[in-house]
Amino acid sequence: MTASRREFIKTAGHLAGVAWAGSWLPAPLLSSCSPSTPGAVPLSGHIWIYASQYPPDWDCTPMLEEVFSDFRYAGLQGLELMEIHLRHADVVPRVGALIEQYKVPVTGVSYYGDMWNRTQHSAILDDVALVVERLHQLGGSTFGITVGDAGRIKTEAELDAQAELLHQVLRICTQHQVEPNLHNHTFEVANNLHDLKGTLDRVPELKLGPDLNWLIRGGVDPVEFIRTYGERMVYLHLRDQDANGKWTNVVGQGVTDFEGIAQALQEVNFKGRAAIELAFETPPSGSVREEWKQSRDYVKEVFGW
Repeated sequence: MTASRREFIKTAGHLAGVAWAGSWLPAPLLSSCSPSTPGAVPLSGHIWIYASQYPPDWDCTPMLEEVFSDFRYAGLQGLELMEIHLRHADVVPRVGALIEQYKVPVTGVSYYGDMWNRTQHSAILDDVALVVERLHQLGGSTFGITVGDAGRIKTEAELDAQAELLHQVLRICTQHQVEPNLHNHTFEVANNLHDLKGTLDRVPELKLGPDLNWLIRGGVDPVEFIRTYGERMVYLHLRDQDANGKWTNVVGQGVTDFEGIAQALQEVNFKGRAAIELAFETPPSGSVREEWKQSRDYVKEVFGW
């Protein structure tokens, strides 16, 4: 279930030349994730930049206190975990204590599974049930789904299998008051959005949580994507890249047309949640808290969140 995350980094290198212009939680913690101004989109951060230092399973649990401290310093309104963190038996008390200490709520989790592969359905479903239950216990409400990379264009039968499992995943999310969203990397949007369109045709009720930088790297204009699918969007990820197609350390340092993206989101009246997901081309040599703060400040300036 983690192999595709490694492939995403490999894909990024290949595309480097592409450039485009809790119910149990105390009330104060739950309210701390509210947007700073009326109508603003709550802004979280995704944990990937820390997890990327722990291949091959990306389990940065030893760094969780640093993560919460950095997010508090940067003024982020929530933290998005990965499924690996929620598989730990002690995750609820451990992370619950960090939420209390740093006043940064867990708002969601990103989840990868090869849902197109019918032989994995039983194991994935059991795992999703565990992860979603623990996410609910921590007060999180967003569940970003990556359906798995087959390494080729999926067959119609594989898309059927993928959809069958997604219907079951959606039921689990509903039972725990968690909102699922279809999260993309490059493979879902390649080949004229073959994978994404095939999923939406079969699971039309599924909402979207696109990563706008992966759209760019998959050859899709994020502004046009928002204008086309904005009514389905409940979540999104923000990351930046430079003119050579390499990730920048800070959102706003690159060539991504965030002004155009902000305008498109206003046009479709986007009212979901968002997360910054930093990703460096080389592992960070020290604390990334300043990069988080600069990115957060830029998003507030351009998007008003």
